[in-house]
Amino acid sequence: MLGLTRIEPATLEDLPSLAQLLMDLFAQESDFRPDYNSQMRGLRLILEQPSRGRILVLRSATQMIGMINLLFTISTAEGGFVVLLEDLIIHKDFRRQGFGAELLKHAIEYAKQKDFLRITLLTERASEESLAFFERHGFQRSAMVPMRLWLGTSAAAHAQPKEGARS
Repeated sequence: MLGLTRIEPATLEDLPSLAQLLMDLFAQESDFRPDYNSQMRGLRLILEQPSRGRILVLRSATQMIGMINLLFTISTAEGGFVVLLEDLIIHKDFRRQGFGAELLKHAIEYAKQKDFLRITLLTERASEESLAFFERHGFQRSAMVPMRLWLGTSAAAHAQPKEGARS
């Protein structure tokens, strides 16, 4: 075991480590392609404007173990502030040791303390393991179907099928 761990807000100094975690996450997801510069830009947009969201990191004394990205928005259905859970990733060397659950529980408590009304997330539909993980933590499958319209430079990047993606 790693000894003591702590969960705290990410800082700008964490950008390279956060981007590497996202590179690993997006390499696993069929809808996205890893792009270090895009990940750095997106992370910086969140970290430089705390009203947009929080990135929480789980650390040991010597390294970053994982991260969770909570974006803030307003739901007209709920009549208040809600969280969009964008990214939850644990470094590959530390998976299946309870760190993902620890980070998710902390994020849920954070949202409750700040009086958010709901947390919504997207996860890989094909990953029963991922779906089961979130269901164990109280998340429910929704009848809503996510859809995307890629705009700008993202449109061209997503027009080409991802290598190894299912058609």
